[in-house]
Amino acid sequence: MTSIRAFYVPCVFLCLTCWINLSVEEDSGVNQPLNLTIINVTNSSISLRWAPPANMSVPLLEYRVYASNTYSRSNISSNVPAQPTNHSVEFTVDGLESFTPYDLWVRAVLDSREGEHSTVVNAQTDVAPPCAPRILNTTCRVAHELAVLWERPVCFNNSLDYYFILYRPMTVSEDKSLEIETSKDVEIQEASVPVSDNNTYEIKIVAATKSIVQPSRLVEGPPSAAWTVYYQSNCGSERAEPQGSITMTSLLTCLICASLTVFLLTIGVIVWRRCLHAAYYYLDDGQVFQTVPVQIPDWDEQKGAIPLSAFEEHVNQLHADGDIGFSKEYEAIQFDLSNQDSLFTAQYLSQQPENKNKNRYLNILAYDHSRVRLAPVPGVRGSDYINANFIDGFKQANAYIGTQGPLPTTFDCFWRMIWEQRVVIIVMITNLVERGRRKCDMYWPKEGTETYGSVQVTLIKEDIMAMYTVRTLEISHLRAKRKNSNGGGGERIVFQYHYTNWPDHGTPDHPLPVLSFVEKSSNANPSDAGPIVVHCSAGVGRTGTYIVLDAMLKQIRHKGEVSICKFLHHIRNQRNFLVQTEEQYIFIHDALLEAINCSQTHIGQQTMLEILQNPTDTTTEAWKQLEVHFKMVISYEPKDYNLVSANKSSNQQKNRNKDLLPVESSRVYLTPKPGIDGSDYINASWCLGFKKLREFIITQHPLESTVLDFWQMIWDHNAQTIVLLTDPENSLEEYGIFWPQEPEEILDGDSFKVKCIEHNELDGYITRDFTVHSQQDDYELSVRIIQSSNYFSNLESLYKLLEIVQEWHLEYQNGPVVVVDKFGGTEAATFCCLATLSKQLEYENSADVCMYAKMYHNRRPGIWKSVNDYLLLYQALEGLAARKNIAIVPTNANCNLNHSLTNGYTNTNGSNVQA
Repeated sequence: MTSIRAFYVPCVFLCLTCWINLSVEEDSGVNQPLNLTIINVTNSSISLRWAPPANMSVPLLEYRVYASNTYSRSNISSNVPAQPTNHSVEFTVDGLESFTPYDLWVRAVLDSREGEHSTVVNAQTDVAPPCAPRILNTTCRVAHELAVLWERPVCFNNSLDYYFILYRPMTVSEDKSLEIETSKDVEIQEASVPVSDNNTYEIKIVAATKSIVQPSRLVEGPPSAAWTVYYQSNCGSERAEPQGSITMTSLLTCLICASLTVFLLTIGVIVWRRCLHAAYYYLDDGQVFQTVPVQIPDWDEQKGAIPLSAFEEHVNQLHADGDIGFSKEYEAIQFDLSNQDSLFTAQYLSQQPENKNKNRYLNILAYDHSRVRLAPVPGVRGSDYINANFIDGFKQANAYIGTQGPLPTTFDCFWRMIWEQRVVIIVMITNLVERGRRKCDMYWPKEGTETYGSVQVTLIKEDIMAMYTVRTLEISHLRAKRKNSNGGGGERIVFQYHYTNWPDHGTPDHPLPVLSFVEKSSNANPSDAGPIVVHCSAGVGRTGTYIVLDAMLKQIRHKGEVSICKFLHHIRNQRNFLVQTEEQYIFIHDALLEAINCSQTHIGQQTMLEILQNPTDTTTEAWKQLEVHFKMVISYEPKDYNLVSANKSSNQQKNRNKDLLPVESSRVYLTPKPGIDGSDYINASWCLGFKKLREFIITQHPLESTVLDFWQMIWDHNAQTIVLLTDPENSLEEYGIFWPQEPEEILDGDSFKVKCIEHNELDGYITRDFTVHSQQDDYELSVRIIQSSNYFSNLESLYKLLEIVQEWHLEYQNGPVVVVDKFGGTEAATFCCLATLSKQLEYENSADVCMYAKMYHNRRPGIWKSVNDYLLLYQALEGLAARKNIAIVPTNANCNLNHSLTNGYTNTNGSNVQA
C-alpha cells in the first residue's frame, strides 16, 4: 500500500502542476494578438495588421477589432474571421469620423470568450473634403481681367489651404486652373482670371485642404455652382448670355416702362401707408395670433403607461441584447412617421417659392395643420410663414413651439413670432457652429441693441455657466399700438436658456445636467406666458428630446407613470422627425430612469436637518436613508475600456493608487512624444465647475518619474494656479518635492523650463511662485502653488483656502485650477466640489450637492470613500451659507422633481434668480 501511494502521489502532483501551468498560461497574455500596427489611414477608415497569438492551446474562432473615438469615447467593434494559418491578419475599420483620433485594439475570441486585448495603437483619420465654396459676384476693374468674389465653404476639417479657380470660354471644353493660397480665417476671398473680349466664360471654385496623413497631398472638395459671365470689350461684363445691339426704339421703350413703374410704385406706397399700414404694424399689445385649435391632449389617458415601479425593469429589457428593444420601438415610430407624411401636408406653404429660402434644411418642413401662422404683412406673399409648429405638452395644448435655428433671412420672422405668441422662454439646444458646420445664426445682439424688422431686442445680461448660458433680453415692438396696463411701454423680458454641451445628433455624456436644465428652464415660464419656444438646428432632434423629457417629468410628478412611446407618437403628428435618432430615444429613457432613481433615494428636508444636528449617530433611520442615497451617488462602475490608458503596461507605474484612475472620457491628455507609447498619459482628470466645463484638474502628488509629466500638463493646459493639499511637514518627505526650490535651480522639460521666483508663509498658508519659460520663444507662464498646512483640521481653514484660491485665480480664468492631494482623491474632490457649490449658491441661492457629487464620481470613480465624505459637503455648505448670510435649508427636490432633480439646498424664501 505504501508503494502504491508513493507511485500515485507524485503523479497526481505532476498533473495538478501541469493543469495550473496551463491555466496560468491561458491567463497570462498568450491569447493576446501580437504586433498590432497601422498600415493605412483615410478620412473614414483605418487599416490594421496583426499576428495571431502565440502558443494557442484552444481553438481560435475569430478576432474582434475595437475602435474608440477619443473625443466622444464611443466604441465600435467588428468581427474578423480567424485565418487557417499562422499568417498575419489585415483588416480595415470603416465608417469612422473624419479628422478624429481613435484608439484601436484587437482581441482573439477563444471558445466564445474574448482573450487578452492587444497593445492599443492610436491614429487620427484624415480630413474630409471641404464643401463647395459659393461664388458671390464677378466684376471687371482692369481690362481683360475678371475679379471673382467667393465665400468660404461652410464645412471643412482642420484648415483650408488652397482654392482652384476653374474657368473656360464656353466654346472650349477643357478648364484652365488658377491656384490661390488661403487660410481658414479668410471668409471672403477675391482673385482675378484673364479673359478676352466678347466671350462667355464659365467659372467654378474648388476648395482644398492639406491631408494630415500625407501633407504633400491635397484633399479637394466638389466644385461650386457654375457661374456664367459674358465679358464685353472695354472692361464690360454681365452675368448673362450675349445680347443684341440696343436700338433707339428699345431704349425709348425702356424709359417709358421705367417712368410708368416709378409712378405705380408711388401710388402703391401712398395707398399702403393710408389704408394697409396699420393692419399689421400697429399691433394691439395684448393680441396673440393663435390659429391651431386649443384642445387638451388625451394621449396620457390611453392604455400602456408604465408605472414608476416597473420602469427600471422596462428600460433594462429594452437595453438587453444590444438595445434590440429600443431598435424595434424606434423603427415602429419611424414606420408610422413614413405613413403619416401622406396624412399631413407640409408642401402648401413650406415649398412656395417665396418661402423656400426660409427653411434651413430641405427635408425639415412645417406641417400645414399645426404650423405657427404669423400676422400677415399686407401685400407680401408668404409673410405669415415661419418654419415652426405648435406642439402639445402634458395636460396642455400648444405648450411648446418647435422651430429651426433662425436664418439671417428669418430673424425678423422669429422675433415677430416671439412677440405675437407672448413668449417668455426660448430654449436653444445647439451651438452656432459645430464640427465646422453652421448650425444656427446669431439672432440676438452680441451686445447693446439690434432691430429685427419691427422688433427691437436689447441684451440686458448674459450669465455663462459650465453647461448652459442664460441671456436676459428686453424686446419691444417699434409700432405697438398701446402701452401696457401698468402704464409702462410695450417692453417685455425674454429669457434665452442656451444649452452649450449637447452634441448634434448625439446625446450628452450624463443626463443629470440635462435634467437640471430642463427643470430650470421649464419652471421659469410664467403660468400666463405663451408657449416655450424650443429650437436646435433643424428643430426636430434635440428639440424633440427636450420636449419629451419635460412632458414626461411632468407626467411622473402628477401621475407617477411614464408614456414615452405614446407621447412621441402624438407629437410627431405635429412636427416631423421629433427625436431624430435612436440614440436620442435611448437617452430619454436613461435620463428619466436617472430622475426616478434620484427621486426614490431622496433625502427629505426633515431627514437632512436631523442628520446635520446629530451627525455622529449612525443608528438612526435618517442615517440609513443617507447611506442608501450615497450608494446611488457612487453607483457608476467603470468598465475595462473606460480605463484602457490607465491600465496600459507602459502607464501602470505612473499611478500611485490603482483605485483612483482617470476614465478615458475625462482624462487629461499630454502632448505625445513620437515613438513613446503612453507618453500622452498622466493620472489626472478634468472636473467641471459652475462656470466652466474644464474648471479643475484633479491629480495625484507627482511621482519622481512623473514630475516632468506634471509640469508638461501645466504647460500644455496653461494652468497658473496649483492647490497643494498634501501635508507640508510629513507628506512632502514621504511623497517628494516636485518643484525647484532655489532661484538658481531650474527644472528642464522638452519644451519648457521651470524656475523658482519666491515663496511666502502667512497664517498657515504657503505660496510658491514660479515662471515656466518656453525653450523655443519668449513666451512665459506665471504659476503659483498655494498650500494649506491645516486643510482639514476645521471647516474655517477650508473656507479660508477657498477664498485665497478664488481671489488669486480671478486673474487667470483662461486656465484650469490644478488640485493635488496624495492620490488625486477625496481631499481634492471636496475642494473642487465646494468651490463649485459656493459659486452656484451665490448665483442661484441654491446648490445641487447630489448632482455635482455624482458628476465628480463619474469622472473620477473612487473619490468618495465613505458616506462621511459626502456628508461633509452638506456640513461645509451649511457653513458657507452662514458666512454669505444666505438662509437655507435642504430641499426635498428629488421627491417632487420640481427643482433640480438632485438633493440640494435652496433659500428659505424660495426665490429663484433665473425665473
